[in-house]
Amino acid sequence: MGRTSAELPLSAYTRVMNRQMTRLLRLVLAAATLAGCAAGVPWASDSEPAGPVKLDVIFVPTDLTIVNAMLTLAGVTRDDVVYDLGCGDGRIVIAAAKEFGARGVGVDLDPRRIREARAHADRAGVGDRVTFRVEDLFDADIRNATVVTLFLSPELNARLRPKLVSQLRPGTRIVSHRYGIADWVPERTITVTVLETHHHVFLWRVPDRP
Repeated sequence: MGRTSAELPLSAYTRVMNRQMTRLLRLVLAAATLAGCAAGVPWASDSEPAGPVKLDVIFVPTDLTIVNAMLTLAGVTRDDVVYDLGCGDGRIVIAAAKEFGARGVGVDLDPRRIREARAHADRAGVGDRVTFRVEDLFDADIRNATVVTLFLSPELNARLRPKLVSQLRPGTRIVSHRYGIADWVPERTITVTVLETHHHVFLWRVPDRP
């Protein structure tokens, strides 16, 4: 018959208690980990926020036919710097570099999209010609752009207009898929049909300052 804890020598009793406390601590940590996974609690890192990013619009990939139409309407050449505000997976900036020889910058608030964009750019062989930044588009410095592309929402486009007009140089082209920019009359509008759905693409140029 085994001895009780009162009958054990002190050193043996201490070892037994240490083993029991270690097992108990492991059980508690395991339970906490499972609880966190079940609740969908994200793990924080130094490079991105601990929780989901609050976005003004959801990411909807632009069909590559429309991407090509946007860049063609803007007259993109190898001399251009194309900024895509709300770039998502980077397809517009990547196409500008790969198909038109331009340089490009993509801005998006979602770190996951920026990781995707960088990976896509490397696979397309244009990683040295494009840059992607985790940034709020309203905070982004866009003064180096010669072309700006948008696929956002009517509200965001309207809010962006003062920034576009004040930061961009006169003559800079702005292209938007689907949505206009408040009451700003576009220079040109084209319609692109994809899978029997008609998509409008608008072009503006930043006017000369008074």
